[in-house]
This record gives sequence, structure tokens and C-alpha cells, in this order.
Amino acid sequence: MVKRGRIVAFFLIVLIFAGTIGTTITGITKDIKLGLDLQGGFEVLYEVEPLDEDDEITTEDLEATTQALRERVDVLGVNEPNFNIEEPNRIRVQLAGVEDQSEARELLSTQAELSFRDVNDKEYLDGSDLVEGSAQQNFDGQTNQPIVTLQLKDASKFAEVTRQISQMPDNRLVIWMDYEEGDSFEEESQKAEPKYISAPAVRQTLNTSNVQIDGNFTVESAKRLADILNAGSLTVDLNEVYSTSVGAQFGQQAMDKTVFAGFLGVGLIFIFMILYYRFPGFIASITLSIYIYLILLVFEWMNGVLTLPGIAALILGVGMAVDANIITYERIKEELKSGKSTLSAFRSGNQNSLSTILDANITTLIAATVLFIFGTSSVKGFATMLIVSILLSFVTAVFGSRLFLGLWVNSKFLNKRPGWFGVKRKDIKDKSDTTELEPRVFGRSFDLVSQRKKFFTLSIVLVAAGIICLSVLRLNLGIDFTSGSRVEVLAEEAVTEEEVESNFEEIGLSPVQIVLSGENNDIAVARFDSVLSQEDVADVKQQFNEQYGNEPSVSTVSPVVGQELAKNAIMAVIYASIGIIIYVTIRFEFYFALAGIIALLHDAFFILALFSISRLEFDITIIAAILTIVGYSINDTIVTFDRIRENLKLKKRVKSFSELAKIVNRSLMQTLGRSFNTVLTVVFAAAMLLIFGASSITNFAFALVVGLIAGTYSSLFIASQLWLVMRGRNIAEKPINYAAKKKTDGPQV
Repeated sequence: MVKRGRIVAFFLIVLIFAGTIGTTITGITKDIKLGLDLQGGFEVLYEVEPLDEDDEITTEDLEATTQALRERVDVLGVNEPNFNIEEPNRIRVQLAGVEDQSEARELLSTQAELSFRDVNDKEYLDGSDLVEGSAQQNFDGQTNQPIVTLQLKDASKFAEVTRQISQMPDNRLVIWMDYEEGDSFEEESQKAEPKYISAPAVRQTLNTSNVQIDGNFTVESAKRLADILNAGSLTVDLNEVYSTSVGAQFGQQAMDKTVFAGFLGVGLIFIFMILYYRFPGFIASITLSIYIYLILLVFEWMNGVLTLPGIAALILGVGMAVDANIITYERIKEELKSGKSTLSAFRSGNQNSLSTILDANITTLIAATVLFIFGTSSVKGFATMLIVSILLSFVTAVFGSRLFLGLWVNSKFLNKRPGWFGVKRKDIKDKSDTTELEPRVFGRSFDLVSQRKKFFTLSIVLVAAGIICLSVLRLNLGIDFTSGSRVEVLAEEAVTEEEVESNFEEIGLSPVQIVLSGENNDIAVARFDSVLSQEDVADVKQQFNEQYGNEPSVSTVSPVVGQELAKNAIMAVIYASIGIIIYVTIRFEFYFALAGIIALLHDAFFILALFSISRLEFDITIIAAILTIVGYSINDTIVTFDRIRENLKLKKRVKSFSELAKIVNRSLMQTLGRSFNTVLTVVFAAAMLLIFGASSITNFAFALVVGLIAGTYSSLFIASQLWLVMRGRNIAEKPINYAAKKKTDGPQV
């Protein structure tokens, strides 16, 4: 008899979730902070150096400098600027949504040390003589031109200075901002735009504390000077070692494209799950919708900053979250085919899949954590979203799916309805049949283990070819690893390399490479070997903004930071591999861990080789993709390892290589369908990012697609078979023994 109360409870719960999501999702998405790559803005990393070479930078110096920078940014009206002190003596500033990036950079980096000098560059007064906060933008009473007024602490001191200068042949009081050793009034006065602010003639002694600075000011420039003076001078030097800026148009376009790609990817996953797994697939679609909502909710609670790689991680997370559902549903289908009842198959499938899901998620979590520790800001955003995705996918896929599907199973409505699980009646084994059910895929059984030498040979040949390609072509390293500058130009229509190059030549710059991209060649990416100065960056932005109406995105990386990023990338891969080896050794055995690591290094190498062949730019986000694949690959491999371990427990004692080979092949066949379906769903998400996502994550998505395919291949045809060869080498002398009384995960030898 059908228990309708459970079905009613299911619909009530779903309606409550639907109502909650529908009424709150707009507010949540509106409150999530967007990174500068989604709304425009810039990020700069300063190396703090003392003004005097003999001094040392202290923690107090860094904190005081950060506070001074924060006060300067306040005058720009930037919402929630982000300042971080980084070891050993660096300050990272992130200003998302700032309208005038050139003004912001100038405001941050200027020393703001005002000085009053004569024409011979002798200093009489400096910033310490000013009354704090007294600078104001005003208008000259006679000419109505913008001026800056300020107040001095000591009127008599100013009177003495003006008395001395008034008696000089050239009686000019030269007002400098950030005078540097070697600057000269004589030289600067010959220039159209001299470095000094103003040089008024002083014909008499001025006994006043009020000073007026006039020059070629606009209202905006006069106000900016007043703001800088009020914010105070810096007691240190700021050396810009890394910066990236994104035009607002780039950010909006990137978000629109990536969100569209995300909807397509998630939609394809939902359709596939419903078509292949039928009713459980429908349940999975509900829990995945709740999962996406919870991710956004938690991210908003965390006050996290959503970046472009973060959206990619969310979309990818949906594909990986569905894996837990697929593992469970494949086990349920397997139990139904063995002749069990719907309730028994549901309970057994959930119980047997739990440890597999747990192991797979923890290994991916290890890779994501390492990525967070070693990544830069945008990569940290990706890692944060990936970590949140992994944790929440476990909650929704394991507990949410069990709850919803359990209500239907326990209502008995699904009894004798195997078709609702995608199982045909003819595939269900008769209870009177005592023969072991042979696992099949696409209606056939394959002997994959017997083909292991062919798989090994294919991989060796491909690896050798990859080594040759890498040694000859090498990687097309981005500025993250080589240092230099990168300018991304967005036009309204198609542009040519010659056109873009001529625009750079007009401002005296010569890029070493220009690459066109975008749907209609409306995006041009220019590379420079050198680090563009702040003035060069301002000229580039002005030139292309006037030419195409869009502000370009500019990134600069100094040689020191480039070396650090390369070192951190290598260390991230090493530490992730070590962490995974330790975990898999504890949960399984060392041979499993060794085989798994060889397989994932095999996958990472193929990404490197294909980037070398394709000549696509290899930047820091590709390292994020490689570590994601490292986590995914071992995830996929562990599912098969877990089934091998389960079948070894059932066998209890294995004494020959042929016995072990049969167990490995059976395990591969049992997990083959799950592996194909999982990679298919994740590839749906990654492929949509590759085809429809923003150009700035195209290479990232390409690395994911390649890595996902390579990861599935290595999990099925390399890792398990490699373990078979290593473990089966001396099995006659040391049989694998799972004693009935032993409560352990690893085999006893």
C-alpha cells in the first residue's frame, strides 16, 4: 500500500525550498561582492622600502602605510576597498569598481611630500610645516580659476622665507610635489609640462599663514591635490611589483558570457541526469538547484568576493557535485539488477557508496586547499569557491538526495517500478539464479586488463612525444611567469594587428606580440617584455579609450613576482601530490597511492604538452586548472580503487596474478559507466565555459577539458592496471589476505 503522506511531505519540502529560493535569490546575488574582473577596477602589489637605505621596514611601518593608503582611497568613494599586508614587506590593494583607475593609481603611489624651494632648488619649507587637513580646492577671486589653499603652522617662518626669495634676482617660490634628487627647476621650466606644481614670483614679504597655490588646474586636479595633501605624505617608498586592471566593459562582458555559459552547462547536466537516471536524475536536479543556492548563500555570508574563476569553480562544482549522485545511483541500479527490492537496493546502494564519496571528496579538497594557500587573489577566489562547493556538494548530494529519494522509496510507490531508475526488467537477475552477475556496459563486457600493455605503450609514446614537443617548442609562458606587461583591448568591431600596433606606436610603445581573439576579432591582446610604467599605463588607457570607447585591461608583473609565482606553482603541485599520497596510503595502501600519483602526473603532463603544441598562453590560472584536474583525477581513480578493495574483501584471499587481474577487471567494469557519466557531466560544464565563456578563461577551460578526458583515461586504463602490475608481481609469495576478523581498510600481506 502506497504511503501518500511521504509523497505529500516531499512536495511540501520542495515547495518550501522553491519559495525560499525564489523570494531570496535576487537579494543574495545582489549582495555578493564582485571582484574587479567582473565589475572593473584594479589590483596592485606594492613592495614597501624605507626612505633611508639604512632603515628597516617594521610591522608598524606597514600598518601605518596601509592606513595612509586607506585614507587616500576614501576620497575616491570606492565601495569596500581591500588592503592586505603580505610577508615580508608588501601591501596588496584591490579597488573594484573604481571609475578613474589612473587617478586612483596616482593617488596611491605618490609620495605626497610638498616642498617650497627657490630656483636653485634649495628647500625652505616642507609638508611638516602645513596644518593637517587644511588643504582645500577654491577659486581665485580675480580670475575665477581653480586654486588650492592651505594653511601653514608658523606665519613668521613663511614671512622669513618670502623675504629671502623676494630679494633674489629670480624671485620665484617653486612649489614641488615629490621632489627627487636630481630634479632641477632650470630643466623643468623648459618643458611644456614641468614636474613642479607652481612657481609664483614673490616681490614682497608675506606675513600670513594662508598660502594659495595656483597653476594650470582643473577643478578635478585641484581637488585631487588638496585630497593628497590632506591624506598626508608617506614615510616609505612604494615600489609597484605587480598590477592588473580591468576595464568596466571587460568586466561586464566577462560576467554576462560566463553566466550564460553556466546556465547552458548546468542545463545540459540536468537534462542528461533526467534522461539517463530517470526519476533519481530528477531528484538530483532538485538537490543540485538547492546546492547552487546554498553556495551563493554561504559565499554571501562569508563576505566572499566573487571572481571570474570563482564562477567557473561554481559551474565546475555542479559537474563534480553530480558525481556523488551518479556513484549512488549506479550502485542502486546495480543492486536492482541483482534482483533486490527497491528498498533494499536503495539502502545498500547508499551504504556502499558513502565511503567512496567521502574518499573522493577529501582528495579533491586537499588539492583545493593547497591551491588556496599558494594561489594569488583570483586563484584564491577559485579555490575558495571550490572548497565551498566540495563541502556543500557532500551535504546536498549525500543527505539531500537520500532524503528526497528516501521519501519516495519508503512510500512504496516505486516498488516494482525499476524503469523509474532506468533499469530494464530484462536486465534484472532472477532470485533463483545463483550465478554471479557479470557487469556490463552498453550491453557488453570488456576485458580491459588484458589490453594493459597496449594502454601502457600508448601512454609511453604520447609522453615521449610530449617531452619532445616541450623541449623543442616549450611553453608559451604568460607574464605571470616571465614578467612583463599584458594589454587586452576591446573594440566595438573587428580590428587588425596593424591597426592595434599603430595605436601603440602613437604613444611610443612597441609590443613584442599581438594576438586577436573574440567572436569577431574584436579583442586584441598585446604582450610586452618590459614592465610598463604608471605613466605608460595611463597613456595606454587614454589612447584606446579614445579610439574604441572601452578602457583596456592592463597587467604588469615584475621579474621578482614572476619568479615567486613560478616557484609557488611548482610547490603547489608538489604539496598537493604529497598530501594525496599520504591520504591514499592511510585509506588504502602505498601501491594504490603510488599508482594514483603516477596517473595524475600523467594527466598534468598532457595539459603541459597540449599547451606547448597549441601555443596557448600558459598563465597562473592554468596551474589552478592543473590542480583541479589533480583532485578530479585522483577522485575518479579512488572510485575504482574503492571497488577493487571491496571486491578483495569479498574474495578474502587472493593467491595468483590471474585472480587479481579478474578482480581488477570486474571492478573496472563495475565503475566504467559511472566514470563515463561523471566525465560527461563535468565536461558539459567545462565545454560550455570554453565555447561561450569569457575570453579571459578560455585557456583555463581548455585545460579543464583536456585534463578531464586525460583523467578519465588514466583512471580507467592506467592507474588500476599499474597497481595490478606492481601489487601482483610477488603475489604468489605474499598473497593478499582479508581475514574475516580484521577490521581494516587495507589488504593484509
